[in-house]
Amino acid sequence: MKKLIVLFLSFALLGCSSVQVVCDYDKQADFTKYKTYQMAESVQQLGVGELNRGRIITAVENEMAAKGFTKADNPDVLVDMHIKAKQVVDATATSSGYGGGPWRYGYGGGFSTTQVSYNEYTEGTLFVNLVDMATEKIVWQGIGTRTLDESANAQKREDNINYAIQQIFTKYPPQ
Repeated sequence: MKKLIVLFLSFALLGCSSVQVVCDYDKQADFTKYKTYQMAESVQQLGVGELNRGRIITAVENEMAAKGFTKADNPDVLVDMHIKAKQVVDATATSSGYGGGPWRYGYGGGFSTTQVSYNEYTEGTLFVNLVDMATEKIVWQGIGTRTLDESANAQKREDNINYAIQQIFTKYPPQ
């Protein structure tokens, strides 16, 4: 039984570490024409600390370079980003009990107990928008949501950010 519980908890923790990615795009956009980019000024105001903001910007710049983009003063697309975070509380109820008695006489007895466990965590969502500079409209949006590890050290935070942004950019260009 202990092995089963440990196995279940291992899978539950692995599930929490993945990034849920969704993307949306303008079906009329010609993604082959986008070769250059620039970060929006608003990116400097992301609702995270300065160190994590720098990690996010660097990770996005690395992914843009991996997709063949180069930085430019007069870019094809503007990269805009937004972050949302929310506290999530999950409750799990587990009931156990025992019953018995002389059933053929129509009565019996027993007891049961219910234990409620609460799990509180922060879920963060990063929105990455590519805005066509000619039309000033969003042509692609990648959204990644993940449980945040607020106790992670600096290297783990960087690894988590890099992984999340890599996962978001697997959806670019849309197909």
